[in-house]
Amino acid sequence: MSKTALLPRCPANPDHLPFGRDKPWLAPLAGYSDLPFRLLCREYGAAVCVTEMVSAKGLVYQSPGTNDLLVSLPEDQPLVVQLFGAEADFLRRAVALLREAGYGWFDLNMGCSVPKVLRQGAGAAMLGDLENSLAVAGAMLEEAGPGRVGFKLRLGLDDAHPVLPDLALRLEDLGAGWLTLHPRTARQGFGGTADWEALARLKPRLSLPLLASGDLFSAADGLRCLEQTGATGVMYARGAMHGPGIFAAHLALCRGERIAEPTPAALRAMILRHMDLARSLCPGKAALWKMRSVVPRYVRALPGTRTLRRELCRCTDWRELTDALENFLAAASR
Repeated sequence: MSKTALLPRCPANPDHLPFGRDKPWLAPLAGYSDLPFRLLCREYGAAVCVTEMVSAKGLVYQSPGTNDLLVSLPEDQPLVVQLFGAEADFLRRAVALLREAGYGWFDLNMGCSVPKVLRQGAGAAMLGDLENSLAVAGAMLEEAGPGRVGFKLRLGLDDAHPVLPDLALRLEDLGAGWLTLHPRTARQGFGGTADWEALARLKPRLSLPLLASGDLFSAADGLRCLEQTGATGVMYARGAMHGPGIFAAHLALCRGERIAEPTPAALRAMILRHMDLARSLCPGKAALWKMRSVVPRYVRALPGTRTLRRELCRCTDWRELTDALENFLAAASR
């Protein structure tokens, strides 16, 4: 059996990706951007979703768990597969396998600052070897086709080694479809403040779409970032983890509407919908264990979250989880 036959099939391959002020994207969030979460974000208005980060070597060698990151449905479109790795041959082979399985849009992570990724020379470590990074980018674009690969960037390894605008312009020349910039250095991780001015300086130099990421914790942050930077669109990461309602709020602000904090009833509907998707799409206990950590993020603004977290850790089935949630929200509504 071929390796392609072992991969999940992509049920659709749209010809174009939507970009724009009113087309917010969901970022690739390790441990979060699974199929149920992507579908939930789409129901709230996410225009494009990106998979969790997939190892190119893991895909080529069919490492356990890799296929789970790629499972999709017709409703989960348009979908971008984010890959990581630092060897051109493996990235080329990974894209070829994915293309044969029906996937059409790809992203290369050159921004992850997690140590285990950096030790492989991947993620943000690629910003320390631009010639290799461009070789990897070229291999992916040759296999996928011009415009079908985006690149997730940071400002550089540290303040002393900036890579912009040079890297961005060279990626554009290679045929990149879009760029996403998280305007921090790799050394910063998620500390400090995202330098939105760097987005504003880069955007006029590019003719391709530029997505903004970094410190977008609310829809108001997203709209303010667009206004201050001129970015083509935004990609929500930690803001989406705190609640997929951020996409609906973003679209409401784009229409000039006022938004309010979600009520306990609205939070209840969102969480129960997430639970329903998780139960139907992720058989076994794994989805239950994940939801025990997800629910507290959604209700973090309500009193008693710490107690709820302890109660959820004791839940061993969906009924117990639902009862703990209902009791918590009932108390919060009083």
